[in-house]
Amino acid sequence: MKTQTLVMIGLATLLASATQASQEQLAKSIKDAHLETTRTSNQLKATLEAINALTKQTKGDLRPAYNNYCAEVVKTGSAAELTRTRVQWMGGDGRKYFQDWQATVNGIANESLRKKAQKRLNSVKTNYDKVETSLQEAGDKFKPFLSDLADIQKSLASDITAGGVKAIKSTVKSANWNHQFVNSSINKALEGMDKMEKALSAEAK
Repeated sequence: MKTQTLVMIGLATLLASATQASQEQLAKSIKDAHLETTRTSNQLKATLEAINALTKQTKGDLRPAYNNYCAEVVKTGSAAELTRTRVQWMGGDGRKYFQDWQATVNGIANESLRKKAQKRLNSVKTNYDKVETSLQEAGDKFKPFLSDLADIQKSLASDITAGGVKAIKSTVKSANWNHQFVNSSINKALEGMDKMEKALSAEAK
């Protein structure tokens, strides 16, 4: 009986240690996702600033402004791909952290403590789900935004003139419009990540 009790205590300790490690890894992953998403948000703004600056240029050589815009478009494409990769991770490997956490909660014998632990887990997971949904929405809304950016680039490729810039102004307006929806989803994701980072922080506040 004593041996069985020691084994159970040992297993509980191992499970708790594994869960702590998982929560630490989850906290780090959310922090990394926050940094990635913030960079993506800043990149979108930089790309729009580049094309808006081009449309507002009234004199001088337009090619430097166009080349700057093209460079930003490439970076924006990479940012969009990074967002898609993060969404895939959250729907796959990211959820394994919660499986480990749930296993630990299920192993708590004290009913009152187990309910409190379950409530905490559910709260963190709710924010996780919201972040995942927001990033999915951002990924979907990237499509029309990237399409506008590509069309602008193609249109100006062989016509970097005042007339060529005038011709793309309506598409630039569309890109600015579509950016609002992408940025809205990204901001929602960032808000959810902020809550998760605070909830998973080892620092008492």
